[in-house]
Amino acid sequence: MLSSFARPAGAALRRSLSTSAQNNAKVAVLGASGGIGQPLSLLLKNSPLVSRLTLYDIAHTPGVGADLSHIETRAKVKGYMGPEQLPDCLKGCDVVVIPAGVPRKPGMTRDDLFNTNATIVATLATACAKHCPEAAICIIANPVNSTIPITSEVFKKQGVYNPNKIFGVTTLDIVRANTFVAELKGLDPARVNVPVIGGHAGKTIIPLISQCTPKVEFPEDQLTTLTGRIQEAGTEVVKAKAGAGSATLSMAYAGARFVFSVVDAMNGKEGVVECSFVRSEETECSYFSTPLLLGKKGIEKNLGIGKVSPFEEKMIAEAIPELKASIKKGEDFVKNMK
Repeated sequence: MLSSFARPAGAALRRSLSTSAQNNAKVAVLGASGGIGQPLSLLLKNSPLVSRLTLYDIAHTPGVGADLSHIETRAKVKGYMGPEQLPDCLKGCDVVVIPAGVPRKPGMTRDDLFNTNATIVATLATACAKHCPEAAICIIANPVNSTIPITSEVFKKQGVYNPNKIFGVTTLDIVRANTFVAELKGLDPARVNVPVIGGHAGKTIIPLISQCTPKVEFPEDQLTTLTGRIQEAGTEVVKAKAGAGSATLSMAYAGARFVFSVVDAMNGKEGVVECSFVRSEETECSYFSTPLLLGKKGIEKNLGIGKVSPFEEKMIAEAIPELKASIKKGEDFVKNMK
């Protein structure tokens, strides 16, 4: 169903090197000193799409900001530190990316991060709702299946909720699916596009290999293994880093790709499609990731699930109960917030 839309040239990072009079995006990164935040900020600083880059964290941001500010690209960079400086960091922003939170360690599930990261996301989302309510909010902080409902509920509480502008960044699942399929088939990964729907944890990650462009086919045993690898790729990195962190560099790349797509669409570029975990009516879950056509005001059109194979249909059915529970957990967290 996506063949009619070019993949946001996997080349998203190359593509961001196009220039236009509108390339004046003001972007904030909240959690900019962390393992994802630093490389993400570097990629954003490197893009001519960004004219102002504000960085926030609870420590080290003035240093990260000073370091990045020496790079010979046009984005003006400034670091902000501590809650009292957060409002200034956010004022006038078009896009806010939130990689803040604690990373996974070996043996931890994304759910184990819940209490710490839920509090961090709720605090930052409240500040965004107050100081840049019109901005596109891109949440990387895990568990995304709960942090997006948290962000939405916070924006509702502040009376500024716009479901077309709150995104759960699941792009890393797509990036991984593209890479793994390309490896198995000997293809150029920049030309492979696998839509990944559902959520952003374990079995809620549903790669639609049947909708891959170019068309690919795998025997069932290989398809099962490939799907499992895409779903557990985060754990693969956590184990390989042996307690020293989780996926940071690939997540920074995926986060930057998503931000560039959002900014391109805001600038009037047509046919920009990305998958993202958003408010949705495509299934019985109130949030679900599907391919989205992006536009000047965020989501222009939800492109839905499209035609899926029986194997994929079964995965969707199995993911729904877990997704519903994660969504409820996020919504309940905000209800019970002091």
